[in-house]
Amino acid sequence: MDKIIVKGGRPLQGEVTVSGAKNAALPILASSLLADGKNVYRNVPDLADVTTMLKVLSTMGCETARLDGRKRDVCEIAIEGPITPEAPYDLVKTMRASVLVLGPLLARFGRARVSMPGGCAIGARPIDQHLKGLKALGAEITLTEGYVEARAKQLRGGTVNFDVITVTGTENVMMAAVLAKGRTVLENCAREPEVEELARVLNKMGARIEGAGTSVITIDGVESLKPVEHAILPDRIEAGTLMVAAAITGGNVLVKHAVPEHLESVILKLRETGCTVTAEDGGLRVKAPKVIHSVDVKTTEHPGFPTDMQAQLMGLMTVAAGTSVISESIFENRFMHVPELHRMGADITIQGHTAVVKGVKRLSGAPVMATDLRASASLVLAGLRAEGKTEVARIYHLDRGYERLERKLRKLGADIRRVKA
Repeated sequence: MDKIIVKGGRPLQGEVTVSGAKNAALPILASSLLADGKNVYRNVPDLADVTTMLKVLSTMGCETARLDGRKRDVCEIAIEGPITPEAPYDLVKTMRASVLVLGPLLARFGRARVSMPGGCAIGARPIDQHLKGLKALGAEITLTEGYVEARAKQLRGGTVNFDVITVTGTENVMMAAVLAKGRTVLENCAREPEVEELARVLNKMGARIEGAGTSVITIDGVESLKPVEHAILPDRIEAGTLMVAAAITGGNVLVKHAVPEHLESVILKLRETGCTVTAEDGGLRVKAPKVIHSVDVKTTEHPGFPTDMQAQLMGLMTVAAGTSVISESIFENRFMHVPELHRMGADITIQGHTAVVKGVKRLSGAPVMATDLRASASLVLAGLRAEGKTEVARIYHLDRGYERLERKLRKLGADIRRVKA
C-alpha cells in the first residue's frame, strides 16, 4: 500500500494545471447508457473512481477504452450490442457514485438492478431521494437482497420536489427524465456546476433541459438521444486544494484552468485570510500573506462553501493567527482528520458539528493516516507546512479524487514523494 512522504517548509512557486472534474465525469460517463454508438470524452481525470465507473459500464456490456500516451485523458464508451442492466455489489461497494447508472438504465431499458451503496466513512448518504424521484416518474421499485430493482415500461413526466438538496439525486432523476414521456419538473435541485455540466452534455445528446444551475429544472422528454464528444470541465475542488496549498506554504502559485465562478466562496475565504487572489492567464493566482488570518466558515450547498473544501481550509486554519470556527452542515462525520492533525500539533476542539481551531505557530511532521478523500488532502497540506517529515498512509483515498497530486506539488517545489509501504 502506497504512502506519501512530505518534508515541509518550502513555499510553493510556479504554475500548475487542474485536471478534469471527477464529480462531473462520473455522471457523464453514466449518461453513455442513454444512447447507442460511441461517446468520446476528453479531459477525463485518471482516478480510481473513474476506473471503477468504467468497470461498471464494461460489466454491463459497454465497450470502454482509455487512450494511451499523450491522449490519456480521453475515454471512449460505446454501446454496440446488448446491455445487462445490473450494477453488481462488488463494484458499487467501492464507489457510491455507481448508483448514477440507475436512472439511465431505467429510462433506456425499462429496468435496472443496482446494488445498494450503503454508507461511507464521512456519514450516511442515503438514496431515498433518488428513489422518490424515479417513483414520481412511474417506476416500480423493490428492495431485495441488498439490491434496488426498478421497472417501468415507459417513464412519464411528473413533478419531483426533493426533500433535501442532493447532487447525485438531481443527476439521477434528470437522466431518467430525458427519455420520459412528457414534461418533468424537478424542484429544490442541487445547483452545483457539475449538475450544469451534466445537463450541458445531455442537451448535446438531444435532450431538452432548462434551468440546470438553479433550484428548478424543467425537462421535456424526447424519444431518443445520440452519442456525443465532450471535454469535462476543470475540477473546482482540486483547484481549491491547490490554492490552499499555495496559502499554507506562504507561496505564490498560478492555478491554471481554475474557474473563478465555480470558486467564489473559496476565493472569498482565502481573501479574508489575507491572501491575494486574482484572475490571470486562464486561471487564478494565489499569493500568500506573511501572516494567515483566521476565518470562520460554515459548509452548505452550492453556491455556499463546499463541504469538499472543509478539511483543506481547516488545515490552513491550524497555522492561522487567531481562532477559527468551522461548522459542517452537510455530513455528520466529516471531522475524522482532526485526530491526525492533533498528531501534528494542531489545537482543535470538536463541539458537535463545529470545530474550534486555535492557530499554532508551528506544526510538526508525524506519521498520520488518511480516513477519506478530502481528509487525505488536508494531511498532505499540513505536511507541506510542518517542520520535519510527515508520512501519510492509506493514500488510496487520495487517489480517488486527485490525479497524481504529489507530482503537481513537486513541480511547484514541494519536497514530496510517493513510496511503497
